[in-house]
This record gives sequence, C-alpha cells and structure tokens, in this order.
Amino acid sequence: MNAVQQKRIGILLAVFGVVLFSSKAILVKLAYGYGVDSVSLLLFRMLFAMPVYIILLLFSKPQKKLQLQQKEWLWLVFFGFVGYYMASYFDFQGLQYIKAGLERIVLFVYPTLVLLLSRLVFKTNITKLQLVAVVCTYVGIIIAFSGELSFASEDLFLGVGLVFLSAFTYAMYLVGSGWLIPRFGVLRFTCYAMLVSTVCVFLHYCFTKQVGLFDYPKEVYFLGVAMAIFSTVIPSFLVSQAIKMIGSSNFAIIGSIGPISTILLANIYLDESFTMLQVLGTIIVILGVFLLSNTKTA
Repeated sequence: MNAVQQKRIGILLAVFGVVLFSSKAILVKLAYGYGVDSVSLLLFRMLFAMPVYIILLLFSKPQKKLQLQQKEWLWLVFFGFVGYYMASYFDFQGLQYIKAGLERIVLFVYPTLVLLLSRLVFKTNITKLQLVAVVCTYVGIIIAFSGELSFASEDLFLGVGLVFLSAFTYAMYLVGSGWLIPRFGVLRFTCYAMLVSTVCVFLHYCFTKQVGLFDYPKEVYFLGVAMAIFSTVIPSFLVSQAIKMIGSSNFAIIGSIGPISTILLANIYLDESFTMLQVLGTIIVILGVFLLSNTKTA
C-alpha cells in the first residue's frame, strides 16, 4: 500500500469513526423515549462494551521493563473516574434537556479546554493564533446557543451547563492522562480506564436506583447494545487506526464533521429542527477547532 492509498483509507476510517461516535447522542435520545434514566442507560452502554475491553486486556501484551508504581495505578483509577465516568454521566444528563445537535456543538469545545488546561497545569504558552481559535470557538457556541433561545425550555441552561462539564472533565482526562498512557500503553490504559468507569457507574446505579436491570422495555437493551458496539467499541478502533495512518492533526480536522453529522442525524431520526444561527455557530466552532489543530503550542 502506497502513501496515497494509506491516506485515503485513513481518512475513510476517520470519517466512519467520527460519524459513529456522533450517533451516540441520537441513540441516547431515542432511548429516553422509553422512559429509561441516564444512569441506567449509561450502565447498559458500559456493561455491553465491557466484555470487549476485558478480552483485549487479557490478550494484549503489557509494557516491558516498566515497573508501575502504586501512585500510577491510583492516577489511572482517577482518570478512569473522570474521563469515562464523570464525562459520560454529565453528557447523558445534559441530553435529557437539550437537543442532540446542540449537545455535540457544546461538547466540541473540549480541544480549546485542553489548550487552556495545559496552559494552567504545564505553563505552556498560548500563541496569538491559538487565542483566536479559542475565541472563535466560544463565539460559535454562543451563536449556536442563541439560536435555541427562541424556543428554549426552562432546563436549556442546565442542559448546556451539564454538557459543558462533560467537555471539561474529558479535557481534564486528556491533559492529565497524557503522561500516564505511555507507561501502560494506549490499549491497556483505555481498557483499564473503561473497567474503572464501569465499576463507578454500577456503584452509582446500586446506590441510587430502585428499578431492576431487567425491568426496562426490550428496546432499551437493543439501543444499549447498539450504543456499546456502534458508538463506543467500533469507532474507538477506527479512530485509533485512523490516527495511526494519517496523524492526530489530520484527524482533528476530520473530527470537525462531528457536530454536522449529529445535526443531520438528529434531523433525520429525531425530527430535530435546526436554525440558521445553529448552522452558523457550528461553522464557526469548526473553524476554531481547525485553526487550533493547525497550530503548535509554543
């Protein structure tokens, strides 16, 4: 396979991965139509995905010649709690109050949060172009958000706030776990973090819910399986392979189709309308992330 063919395949994998990831919000909204709550739905997603990650963990090779310390295991538990439990929980909660299209736009702010947190934690410099990208992204979100105000519910601000917390906690995970991932290896770290998250969600469910795991309509379980397979496991591998083939910078650019994909899917499957302000805001957000993906931290 020559370089051109490899790039084309990498781009194709990246597009499929982004679209599948974007479908998560659609599946969540569909499941809410059957009366399931966010914690139960999140638990189903994690439980149905868990066997795959256990198998990968059992058959993957650990990093050689590395003695992992207790504090590194503790940090792994923390990042699993923050990145896969808290971020997912806030996102699922927020989707109860806002449209899937708006959720994806707000969630897409995480690259700028990564930049800002890196500046705060690691004292990295922010270039003028990066600053423009950050401002551009937030202006786009404000414009998209204003497009919802004309037919807003009283919980609109709550939903947007929860999804923003999801983006923030996921950015925390990306910034904080960067130094730890090479110690475990990407695959093993992800599997461990997913298992930690599953335990957290299960404990949350046990302490807060009275409904049995088998008391929901069958459609909820079908959607949970679909969410685990098509918007969690499969896209995670597609994205990893795409990044390997075309690089993270190119993938970040392709990832900009995520909000557009969600808006289109929401319009088709959820009959969600979208305003011109929402479209304009989405374009501006994508422009901000595009600028950010083409700059380097000084």
